[in-house]
Amino acid sequence: LTLADLAPKSKLFVFVKERSAKVKMVRMSVLADCLKTITNAEKRGKRQVLIRPSSKVVVKFLQSMQQHGYIGEFEIVDDHRAGKIVIELTGRLNKCGVISPRFDVTQDEIEKWIVNLLPSRQFGHLVLTTTYGIMTHEEARRKKTGGKILGFFY
Repeated sequence: LTLADLAPKSKLFVFVKERSAKVKMVRMSVLADCLKTITNAEKRGKRQVLIRPSSKVVVKFLQSMQQHGYIGEFEIVDDHRAGKIVIELTGRLNKCGVISPRFDVTQDEIEKWIVNLLPSRQFGHLVLTTTYGIMTHEEARRKKTGGKILGFFY
């Protein structure tokens, strides 16, 4: 008894869909993948981590992490494609993450986001993208500007 024999006789119709193409995952956020990879490598105690693909936003985020001493040196490898970044880890990073969607944050609302995302006022940083470029919340306060929130690290 085959499927063809059953279909015309019964009121039950069976639809079979075959997949010939391989299903590929789609990368939603390059920054989110980067920060998750760094966090996982840091938890495993790795000394280096390879990030791919690279982007301008990822590089600026990493520069702000490096300025505050959470990661060591990083090297951008140009492979004539999306690029790769090799990051030296210092072991100081506890957590980093992306905020999606990128909410608008006014100068007055920065404090509210700090309370919600960071474990303490003494350490940790929010990263904002402003009209003056990508910067931490402290720089945004000094320049008296708001922007869109990209992520955090501590």
